Amino acid sequence: MTDNNSLAHISPSDKAEILAQALPYIRKFHGKTLVIKYGGNAMTDPALQADFAEDVVLLKLVGMNPVVVHGGGPQIETALNRLGKKGEFIQGMRVTDAETMEVVEWVLAGEVQQDIVGLINQAGGKAVGLTGRDGGMIRAKKLKMVDNADPSKEYDVGQVGDIVSIDPSVVKALQDDAFIPVISPIGFGENNESYNINADVVAGKLASVLRAEKLVLLTNTPGVLDKAGNLLTDLSARRIDELFADGTISGGMLPKISGALDAAKSGVNAVHIIDGRVPHAMLLEILTDQAFGTMIRSH
Repeated sequence: MTDNNSLAHISPSDKAEILAQALPYIRKFHGKTLVIKYGGNAMTDPALQADFAEDVVLLKLVGMNPVVVHGGGPQIETALNRLGKKGEFIQGMRVTDAETMEVVEWVLAGEVQQDIVGLINQAGGKAVGLTGRDGGMIRAKKLKMVDNADPSKEYDVGQVGDIVSIDPSVVKALQDDAFIPVISPIGFGENNESYNINADVVAGKLASVLRAEKLVLLTNTPGVLDKAGNLLTDLSARRIDELFADGTISGGMLPKISGALDAAKSGVNAVHIIDGRVPHAMLLEILTDQAFGTMIRSH
């Protein structure tokens, strides 16, 4: 919660002015769907958790439809360590054997999801937790992982999933009824097996299927940086292809940006990659004209 004393220096007329400046954005996005990928520091720092929950509830109350998709890498790592298991990664993807998959399910769909649902409810919202199994939402198949350097080489990463299709009807039913869906990135296969899916990928695909106005990705970086470390606030799909080609975008940003780019190319009006370490970063990005991250435009 923001300490009210820290706002004591703002006069009532200035507060009214601040609220009035948000009005065009509230009007523009009223009734629109926003898919929010929640991860990083925003998810582990208690003050930032409370800010995030307040932001989601406020967006819902002013007539937008936030849908939250969450990750949980650090929490999964902690649980595996408790069991004496060492996390293994290939090309940024967690190798997920049957035992690891069980841990992933109970950490994501249990502990992490319920924490987020509780925070949003505490902030005055009505959150409902879902996994890809609920309402047959996320059908998946085993991810075929090809070596980045040698396409003839394939890795077996276990129960890591590739999305086959998303049926958003359960999400639509909830958001039409004043609820805020909170989704764990777990899909199911044709033999009812579970799959661990990258949360950025789920958020991007869900945003496309829901024809969301915006996809917001909370990260531990200020956004997309150029080679000199300056923030790039406004990018077109074409410019991103150039940044991939010259190596400006690399490492952990690659899957994030490629998912964002797919969403932008398939009908999501804008994708925002924002710094989840900034208090109320989401409200600042959506309800003001100040850029607090990188916006990727669909054209």
